[in-house]
Amino acid sequence: MARLPRLKGKELLRILEGFGFKVIRIKGSHHSLRHDDGRYTVVPVHAGEMIGPGLLLKILRDVELGREDLESS
Repeated sequence: MARLPRLKGKELLRILEGFGFKVIRIKGSHHSLRHDDGRYTVVPVHAGEMIGPGLLLKILRDVELGREDLESS
């Protein structure tokens, strides 16, 4: 099983924006993103902190992307 990449919140935001997601709201450090087709997720952006593997998998499930999509971006 392939390991998940270690990403910071800002890096994940850039990747998701590349897949067509747009930031629709920011409340504190939590960025809400939505795709035109209705997919939605929240990404925490904390300075210097990496997103944990469990949360990253949850975000990928929310946006219906796989691990291979992260590697190809």
